[in-house]
Amino acid sequence: MKKDQIQIKRVYDEPDDNDGYRILVDRLWPRGIRKEDLKHDLWLKDVTPSSTLRKWFHENKDQWAEFTKRYHAELDDEHEAVQQLIDKSRQQRVTLLYAAKDEQHNNANVLRDYLLAHAK
Repeated sequence: MKKDQIQIKRVYDEPDDNDGYRILVDRLWPRGIRKEDLKHDLWLKDVTPSSTLRKWFHENKDQWAEFTKRYHAELDDEHEAVQQLIDKSRQQRVTLLYAAKDEQHNNANVLRDYLLAHAK
């Protein structure tokens, strides 16, 4: 699968015709956006970091590698939801939507890399 089949984007960025199937991958609804105002096709909480992991990372921002490791372990237990995303990305471009301000250190980046690694 090509890397551009799964892209990531902040929920606060304007939707684009090239986004394809837009999936919110945050456990909490993004602040300041009404549900009817967010252009998305699916909110898939099963592939989001658990509340415990999300809170841990919020308090340990400097431990990116450990967050990634723990999140991968959680994703390993979500076979159906992960496969759903892989299948969808084989059919069309998928955009994973996230709210975090940090564009490099967020769950959507980890999820995209995980999906690409497991789609082979």
